[in-house]
Amino acid sequence: MDRHIPEKRGRIREFGLTVGQLELGPHNGITDVAGVRVGHRTVVHGEPETGEPVIRSGVTAIWPHGGDLFRERVYGAISVFNGYGEVTSKLVIDEWGMIGSPIVITDTTHIGMAYDAVSRYMAARDPDVGDLDVVIPVVAECDDGFLSDNRAFGLAREDVFAALDVASGDPVPEGAVGSATGTQQFDFKGGIGTSSRVLELKGERFTVGVLLNTNYANRHQLQILGVPIGRLIGDLMPEYHSEGSCIAVVATDAPLHPGQLRRLARRVDVGLARTGSVGNDGSGEIFIAFSTANVIPRETPRLGHPVEVLAEGQFWTQGSPIDRLFEAVAEATEEAALNALFQAATTRGRGGHVLHALPIGRTLEFLRSWRAL
Repeated sequence: MDRHIPEKRGRIREFGLTVGQLELGPHNGITDVAGVRVGHRTVVHGEPETGEPVIRSGVTAIWPHGGDLFRERVYGAISVFNGYGEVTSKLVIDEWGMIGSPIVITDTTHIGMAYDAVSRYMAARDPDVGDLDVVIPVVAECDDGFLSDNRAFGLAREDVFAALDVASGDPVPEGAVGSATGTQQFDFKGGIGTSSRVLELKGERFTVGVLLNTNYANRHQLQILGVPIGRLIGDLMPEYHSEGSCIAVVATDAPLHPGQLRRLARRVDVGLARTGSVGNDGSGEIFIAFSTANVIPRETPRLGHPVEVLAEGQFWTQGSPIDRLFEAVAEATEEAALNALFQAATTRGRGGHVLHALPIGRTLEFLRSWRAL
């Protein structure tokens, strides 16, 4: 293949690669969990030679359900693989075990702006926001400063509003879009990736969906289906190594309480490790999980409110049902990470810095030679 001709990008299954053995959802993405919506705002501005600010950044928004999150919250939890990063509202989620806002991902520089924008967005839609109670938005970040000029502060509230407004339950655009416009992954171009799994437990069908914003790991660590691709492809390196976190959002319709959701979020570690991640010291590997099975209203006619939860403490020797959910998260995470890598296109940014796309043709050749494909 002529390496000057851009390769066709696509999801890994379009190239014959399969992760795991569990059933996929219809979109093979986080929006397979009913009610979950995702929206992107991609901001690309300026070229290095012009002297104007170069922005390669954006916003990704995830709505956990289609109702009013201020009045009807969902159970959630956060797990941290490596803690050099930030997610606002973590203290609230740790304390109350609930999520009461959309989840917004953006770059590190604009986490405060995004927090302000989500607060204003929700206040504009409910006169009781800021009166009966405040909103404490969930905003996560990844540093995209290798390609995007952090000092230009190139995002605005309107970009957050746009991501929230366009969110839908359709298949999620992947690659260098939204909050992953400027990210890197294994010293290649990183991106948004998503995947889902459907499983049957005790005669009921449940869905687990994972969305990743990838900005993590070193080239030599990269593994695809167990093959050390990062050690086999030593060229197409950036001017210098620059990473800055992996944010994962795990959604499910299985009835889980916050403690169980924290355990579920922790299994993102497993999926990332299968791609070669070790949770590098300078990377914020922070994972959020929520369940749509129980909606917790602000007001109830009586003190108690009925919720349904997965029975715990089953005889593990007989196969605990939560094991299947753990497996689903690990599989979906691994596939989402590879989808991000395969979908992201070569991107040039500030100072002429370049993050090259994973060379898919060469990767497939190595996988065939190692009999992984």
